[in-house]
Amino acid sequence: MTAGMNTMVSSSDVNGTEVYGSDGAHVGHIDHLMIDKTSGQIAYAVMGFGGFLGLGEDHHPIPWNALHYDTVKQGYVTDITRDSLEGAPRAGEDWYRDRRWEEDTYRHYGLAPYWI
Repeated sequence: MTAGMNTMVSSSDVNGTEVYGSDGAHVGHIDHLMIDKTSGQIAYAVMGFGGFLGLGEDHHPIPWNALHYDTVKQGYVTDITRDSLEGAPRAGEDWYRDRRWEEDTYRHYGLAPYWI
C-alpha cells in the first residue's frame, strides 16, 4: 500500500476528535461511538458539547453518516447545528434499544437510517 493511502482509524483515536459545523464553528467533540453488533456499522457518534472542562457537558448521539472527516481541520464536519442538536429528540436511558427514538432522530436530521 502507498504511504498516505490508509483510511482506517482506531476508535480510540476518534474519541475526543473535535466536531465543527459547516460554517467552521466548533460544535463539540466525539465522546464515543455506537456500533451495530449485527452489521458492524457505526450507527452513532455520541457527541459531547457545552459545559466547561467536562463539567455540565451534554452528550447526544448523532447519526454517524451526518459526519465527514476534514483532513485540514483534523476533525469531523457536520451540517448539524447546535440549535438542531438541542432540538433533537431526547435520548432516554435505553435509547440504543428504542427503534422509535432512532426513527425520530434520523427524521429530525433528515438522514436515511443506517439499518436501511
